[in-house]
Amino acid sequence: MKRFYYISDDLGVLAKVSRDLEFGGIARPQIYLLSNDDAALTRYDVNSVASFLKTDVIHLGEIGAVFGAIAASLVVFATHLSGLAALVGWAPFSFLAIIIFGFTTWQAGLMGMRTPNTHFLRFKEALERGRHVLFVDTDRKDEQSLHQILRKHPDLQSAGSEQTHTGPLLVFLRNWEKFRSWSLVFQGRPKS
Repeated sequence: MKRFYYISDDLGVLAKVSRDLEFGGIARPQIYLLSNDDAALTRYDVNSVASFLKTDVIHLGEIGAVFGAIAASLVVFATHLSGLAALVGWAPFSFLAIIIFGFTTWQAGLMGMRTPNTHFLRFKEALERGRHVLFVDTDRKDEQSLHQILRKHPDLQSAGSEQTHTGPLLVFLRNWEKFRSWSLVFQGRPKS
């Protein structure tokens, strides 16, 4: 998967681009707008970045989980080598390993809540100046549609791209969106 970033001063233009991308076959869960003006994002009814995703809670939580798994493994390994498990059983050491894993994940997540998302750091200055960022996650087939649609919007400033690991999540979200649309029609309600 590849993520493309675009910047504009006009949120209305980005909202129109977002709708054009949806009509062009790129699913809504792949299109996000990042802005410091959350009220305007709500008025335009666009897919905005959730507030907790503006922080690095997920990234640092993952790192904390890795360190927690290593520390928990060390506890289990040390318990095995020392022979303490034969004296008192595995239960206290298993609980200790679980607590260590949970604590390091939790603590790293708390640190992540205070840290801006590493993917959005490069846009900090632009966001502070009142600009807005559109980003689109694409696979190979969507990438061609993206470039074709964006040719109609030359006023957008390209802000780069990066590889992401969101492929399985996007497959799930696309299928969820199809199911949701189908179920709303089946229930006699229009798609929102």
